[in-house]
Amino acid sequence: MPDSPATTDPGYGPAHRPGRIADLWVDAWNDRDADRLAALFETDAEFVNVTGLWWHDRDAIRRAHAYGFDTIFRESTISLLEKRVKRLTGDPAGDGPAACVVHAKMKLEGQSPVREVERPGVRRNLFSFVVRRTDGRWRCASAHNTDVVPGSETNVVGPDGKMRSVSYRSMPDDSS
Repeated sequence: MPDSPATTDPGYGPAHRPGRIADLWVDAWNDRDADRLAALFETDAEFVNVTGLWWHDRDAIRRAHAYGFDTIFRESTISLLEKRVKRLTGDPAGDGPAACVVHAKMKLEGQSPVREVERPGVRRNLFSFVVRRTDGRWRCASAHNTDVVPGSETNVVGPDGKMRSVSYRSMPDDSS
């Protein structure tokens, strides 16, 4: 029986290097494949999305993304712009247990319209994936997705109870 692409092409299939998690995330997202996306995670993985929703296992991560692909991100695409891998423990190129943090800057386009926003704009995101290698395969133990808001330093909640992104550096000088 001939080798399958998964055994002959190291760039196909499961993560064989910690940074591949970001590439495989993009592939699964763009195929809108919640099962394949969830397969990147450990069974008891954690995931925090851009609004602070927090899912506590692979199945919850799969369900949330299946809903997102059906409703919020039906025609979206995500692009990987930059990634960095920081080793925490073990040898990432070796065979034993290891852990790394993978930061991935991404661009999201094509989000579904909602209420008064008929054409949602392009979003930039920064993902943090905490990945571990066990049994020769890298899986994500925890992930956090953050929207990048250009020109902002933090969020504030105004008197109306609504949160908005602000920069303290651009505040007018009241010293006169």
